[in-house]
Amino acid sequence: MLAKSSTKHQAAPLSFLASFSEPFLGLYGQVPPGGLFHRRTERSRGCEAGLAAGKAGRSLWIRGLGSPRQPSSSLSPQMEVFQALQRLHMTIFSQSVSPCGKFLAAGNNYGQIAIFSLSAALSSEAKEESKKPIVTFQAHDGPVYSMVSTDRHLLSAGDGEVKAWLWAEILKKGCKELWRRQPPYRTSLEVPEINALLLVPKENSLILAGGDCQLHTMDLETGAFTVSCGAGVAGGGGSRRGGGWPLPGSCPDTALSLQRALRGHTDYIHCLALRERSPEVLSGGEDGAVRLWDLRTAREVQTIEVYKHEECSRPHNGRWIGCLATDSDWMVCGGGPALTLWHLRSSTPTTIFPMRAPQKHVTFYQDLILSAGQGRCVNQWQLSGELKAQVPGSSPGLLSLSLNQQPAAPECKVLTAAGNSCRVDVFTNLGYRAFSLSF
Repeated sequence: MLAKSSTKHQAAPLSFLASFSEPFLGLYGQVPPGGLFHRRTERSRGCEAGLAAGKAGRSLWIRGLGSPRQPSSSLSPQMEVFQALQRLHMTIFSQSVSPCGKFLAAGNNYGQIAIFSLSAALSSEAKEESKKPIVTFQAHDGPVYSMVSTDRHLLSAGDGEVKAWLWAEILKKGCKELWRRQPPYRTSLEVPEINALLLVPKENSLILAGGDCQLHTMDLETGAFTVSCGAGVAGGGGSRRGGGWPLPGSCPDTALSLQRALRGHTDYIHCLALRERSPEVLSGGEDGAVRLWDLRTAREVQTIEVYKHEECSRPHNGRWIGCLATDSDWMVCGGGPALTLWHLRSSTPTTIFPMRAPQKHVTFYQDLILSAGQGRCVNQWQLSGELKAQVPGSSPGLLSLSLNQQPAAPECKVLTAAGNSCRVDVFTNLGYRAFSLSF
C-alpha cells in the first residue's frame, strides 16, 4: 500500500461502416461535442497523442452506451466492433474517489462516467471482471473534463455546466443527476469548457474555471454564484432539476453579475489549486501566468508569469500552464515551461526539474512531487530536482493522477493514473503498476 478544445464541431463521415446495416448506422455518427479527445489547447499545440486520436477516431462517437456493461455475448457483432473502436480511441480526462474511498469515478471524452470498485479490484479474490466498471452512465453531451467529490456528491464538469450526482444513487445504478448549474457567461450563446473544479471546504463552495478565462465561485448550499467579498450578494443563472434552490439576493443586472467572477487571465484557464493555510486560490492558464486570488477580498494578489523566467522558459513548447499544486509557501507548476518548484512569498523559482516532455498533472505526496504528462511514466521527484523513479503505465500519455487517501478505506490507499486510453492504471505502491482498470 502507499505509505483542457474548440467548441465548434462537425459530424464526420461513416464511410468505413458502409457495410453495416442502416438501422445500426442511424444510432451513431456524431463527433462528441466539446472535442474529440483533447481540450482545444492540446490539439492546437499539436500534441502527438491528440493528433493521432483525432485522425483515427473522428467517427467513433457512440451515443447512449451508458448503464451497466453488457456481456459481449449479448451484443451484435456490429456493436462489439463499435465498442472496441470506442475504447481504442478513448481519453480519460478526470478521476474522483468516493467519500468512502472504495470506489473510483473516471470521466472520458464521450461524456461517460464509469464507476469502478477499488475494494473488489484489490481483493485477493479479484477476477478480471472486478477490473471493469460496476456501472457506466452518460453524464454529459461532451467530454467530462473535471470531477470532484464532496461528502455525498460527485460533481462533474463538461462544456458550460457542472452537474451533481448522489454517490448513494450512483452505486444503486440510478444515475440521475441531482442538479446542474451554469455560470453566468457573457452571452447566452457562449458555452466554454470547464477545465477545472476546486472544492473550498471551509467555505462550502466550489470554484469553476475554464474557457471563459474567469474563476466562478458557487455556494454549494444555495447554488448561487457568488464572491465572498463584502456582503457577498449572489448572482448568476442556471437551473436545478428536482427542486429549486433558494437564491438569497438575486442580481438582475447581467453586467453586475459578471463582476462576481474573478477576472485577470487573458486566455483560458487549465488548472486550479488551493492554499489550505490561507484563503487563497491559484490558477494557471494558457496565457502563461499563475495568478493568486484572495477569497476574502475577491482580488488578485500575486501574478507569476512563469515563461518570462529564462531558466523556466521553453518557447518551442509555448507559455501555457497545464498543471499546478501547492504546499504551504511552495508551488510546483508546469506545462509549456519546465516543471518548476517556486517559493511563493518571494516569487522565486528554486528547482527546475529536468523533464523535457510537457507535464499535465502534478501533486505533492509526502516528501516527493509526482508528475505525469506526455509519455507513459509517472515521475517521482525529490524536492531537490533529482528524479527518483519513473514508473511506466499502460497509456501513451497521462492527463490525470489521483491519490486515494480516504481514512475510511486504508486498504484502498492507491495511486491511479489515466489519460490517452480506456485504462486506469492502479499503483498499490509507488514502485510499480499493479494492474489496470478498463472501461
